[in-house]
Amino acid sequence: MRKIHTPRRLRLDALLFAVGLTGGLGVALLPACDDAEEPIAPDPATAQNAEEPTDPETDPETPPESEPAEPTPARVAEDARVHQDLLALSHLADVDVGGAWIDFGTQDRFKYTSGNWNSGWGKDGTRDGESYSRFGRMGRVYFDVREPGALTVHARVRNVAGGPLLAFMNGEALREHAPEQIAALGEGFVDLTIPVPAEHVRRGENYLLFRGTETRAIEGEEVSFEVASVHVARGERPADFAAPTLRQRVEAGGAVRQGLRIPAGARLSWTFEVPPDATLEVERAALTEGAQLGLALRRDRGATPLDQGPAPATFAAATHALAAHAGRIVQLDVVAEGGDVALGALRLVVPDPELPAIGTREAPTARNVIVLTIDTLRASKLRPYDRRSRVRTPAFDAFAAEGVLFERAQTPENWTKPAVASILTSLFPATHGAKNDSSRLPHSALTLGEVYQSHGYRTASFLANGYVSRAFGFDQGWTHYTNYIRERRNTNASNVFGEAAAWIEEHVEDHEDEGFFVYIQTIDPHVPYDPPDEFLRMYDARRDYAGQVQNRRTHLLLEEAKRRPPRVTFDESDVQRLEALHDGEISYHDRHFGAFLRKLQELGLDENTIVVVTSDHGEEFHEHGSWGHGHSIFQELLHVPLVVRYPGVGRPGARVPHVVSTMGIAPTVLEATGHEVPAAFEGRSLMPFVRGASAPGPWVAFSDFQENRRVIRGGSGLEEWKLVLRSSLTYVLFDLKNDPGEQHEVDPRQHPVAMRYLRTLSGQMLGASDRSQWLSGGSGPSRVQAEDADMTLELCQQLVALGYMDCTAQFPQAM
Repeated sequence: MRKIHTPRRLRLDALLFAVGLTGGLGVALLPACDDAEEPIAPDPATAQNAEEPTDPETDPETPPESEPAEPTPARVAEDARVHQDLLALSHLADVDVGGAWIDFGTQDRFKYTSGNWNSGWGKDGTRDGESYSRFGRMGRVYFDVREPGALTVHARVRNVAGGPLLAFMNGEALREHAPEQIAALGEGFVDLTIPVPAEHVRRGENYLLFRGTETRAIEGEEVSFEVASVHVARGERPADFAAPTLRQRVEAGGAVRQGLRIPAGARLSWTFEVPPDATLEVERAALTEGAQLGLALRRDRGATPLDQGPAPATFAAATHALAAHAGRIVQLDVVAEGGDVALGALRLVVPDPELPAIGTREAPTARNVIVLTIDTLRASKLRPYDRRSRVRTPAFDAFAAEGVLFERAQTPENWTKPAVASILTSLFPATHGAKNDSSRLPHSALTLGEVYQSHGYRTASFLANGYVSRAFGFDQGWTHYTNYIRERRNTNASNVFGEAAAWIEEHVEDHEDEGFFVYIQTIDPHVPYDPPDEFLRMYDARRDYAGQVQNRRTHLLLEEAKRRPPRVTFDESDVQRLEALHDGEISYHDRHFGAFLRKLQELGLDENTIVVVTSDHGEEFHEHGSWGHGHSIFQELLHVPLVVRYPGVGRPGARVPHVVSTMGIAPTVLEATGHEVPAAFEGRSLMPFVRGASAPGPWVAFSDFQENRRVIRGGSGLEEWKLVLRSSLTYVLFDLKNDPGEQHEVDPRQHPVAMRYLRTLSGQMLGASDRSQWLSGGSGPSRVQAEDADMTLELCQQLVALGYMDCTAQFPQAM
């Protein structure tokens, strides 16, 4: 629900799409660097270019004082475009008003509470003019501290169930408030004061826990307290403290903007990744005589001042080149001193290349679409991703040289069903719900095949995985539907590619005037590993191997090896054979992939067909103590190949460093074929990258492991970070740039900027109910309702053959 504006409440509304965030405590015009660290030298390119203040008496665009002035948006240069509108994403900014100010009841809190995922928080609402968030037995809050010391938590709460309120900071008990100290049951909100000793506070992220011992059922959830706000103050808070309404209509010198009013002594902080050639545009004005504005970019080891001095009397623009920080994750501090300051614009802009619209002669629309998902193929097995790989894939290598390769593509899940559901619907797994053995892709989910059918395309699926089947809802949207597992047919690449090519050839002959969409899912690199001898010998020429690894039993062996404790262990010779079998399957598949591409060329489809190649997940070979897939969220399972070949539009051989999700495939091919992307889709089109332009940020990727893990990955080369949230809300941070194998967890306190970047964006996504607009604040109801499949014995046995599940619990007598 929207916050009701009152003089005592802080409000940060969300408007448009872009990025911002950050955290911390301690307000200063130019924030001090961390202890014993030297400041980062100012970039000579960040010289301020301020415009002359507008004279309201001579400027014809200034409305006369007698007429009410309407807000006027700040302009963007014609040769530039907005990459991230930080003002529009003010709900992502951390707010410091003598200490961290956390506003509950709206999405402003998501960056502090991990959204609503397992953090204890329930529904939001309004009462007596104040917005609030409910929690049950406990409510968790995460915020940053820059300079540790004693703090005071001021919590505005309402007792719902009548029990006491307990508080903890970083696991240490704080003051307990008895019911009579809070308020009588059913009364309004009261302010509680909770001292926090300095020894309980640490630099970087801190963890505040509220606990209620009594709960009451309200609107289907157990509730102990409602919380309207939390202020983590440094020192004494003034008795007349009132958090201002930041987002409002502001007027300065006759000019009016819909912007932010920052009170004296307050700091707003956004965290973002700096794109190449970016410029920070700021439009600011003093609302109080003598007000000053300070801007600084912070990184983990220092700060770079961008601007310092008196704010102009009316709105004036200044620009700051950020080229020296390109590829870095930074925290932008905006500080008001000596009076209130207004912001009329705050945004990152980048050059806007002139690209012809798709559908013109220079950028023709694609007529046909082919999407190939190669089951169980991790990116690092392919030489275009890892030059050290021994696996021979000449067809894929050539295809990558003809297309655009995404270096950091991520799958939304670590196993087939949810990953493919996300490819075909462009929905997060949490939205489509096809995450468990018995769940199915709901009928209410709109598939890419259904979209193309609505535009008159013929659509065909060639599916070699038992989970991607009619039994689990994947028969939606196909003119021609084939599942080789369910139909007990040959799943080898030679057969699957052969039948797909035959269908395409028949289409070209009989339906020349109709476009087609073909989805192919091959399964050769999946267990059981059983490549032809020729391909096994490429990687293991031993003919005298007598170990326990047998080709057609590899699925059973891996399942036994994954148990805790393992029932099967592999020696060095076994591992050599296992990897050789898997690698042989990849090379075998590549030969038939090459034959399929040659057939497309023979049919004259090279110039009018967009072809996308990806994978649903990877495979582990004991890098983190296990085997196969479906059990962890390490990159050997989540990092997948993604190449788009779009003749005449895509740049052959181009490599895209940004983190992207395979959820972007559906909107990308729809854009390539000139069709509107459905509003329900939650992925973002990758077409700007295919064409050689950048796309509005941020670019991060989210992955799930059922309900046990939530992952966010961000950074495009100079920095690469990955945050893993466990269901217990404990977490680990990995520095993928310096530790791509994820062998060492890093201390988030040593990397507060990166941690705040990932924490804020993950919280925003995990709190959104309408994930198609998660960043800008979508809050509509989900359009998709979860469904379960009818798990039959036959279906269960087919999945056992793929190494997916154990049916003994469901069908004990038959097994």
